[in-house]
Amino acid sequence: MIVRSLADITETDRDVKAATWRSKRLVLAKEKVGFSLHETVMYAGTETHMWYANHIEAVLCIDGEAELTNAETGEKHHIVPGTMYLLDGHEHHIMRPITDIRTICVFNPPVTGREVHDDNGVYPLIVEEETTQEVSA
Repeated sequence: MIVRSLADITETDRDVKAATWRSKRLVLAKEKVGFSLHETVMYAGTETHMWYANHIEAVLCIDGEAELTNAETGEKHHIVPGTMYLLDGHEHHIMRPITDIRTICVFNPPVTGREVHDDNGVYPLIVEEETTQEVSA
């Protein structure tokens, strides 16, 4: 069993910061449970272009307000607390927070915590190396 709080990971390597967002990674690939779980805050007045070519992401807004644009179709969505969006088709998308927006995000395959968006907004697919532990009698 793993029990971990946001306070436990604040200002650690699981607390990843960028110009337009901050993501606290509660569950990562190294936990080997098939997904990663993050709390992400995106900052009011910013614009973030993203494209998860290698991951599926589900996002639940728990605080704040934003406009989400499907960059492929131009379709816009008003995101408020209780709204979920699922990037099941690897859609290019743009998030424009009206206020700071706080979300809970799930990634499959799980992220390692070392990913950084490239120039296209893509996280590379990084796979944790398998480690074996010796058991002594």
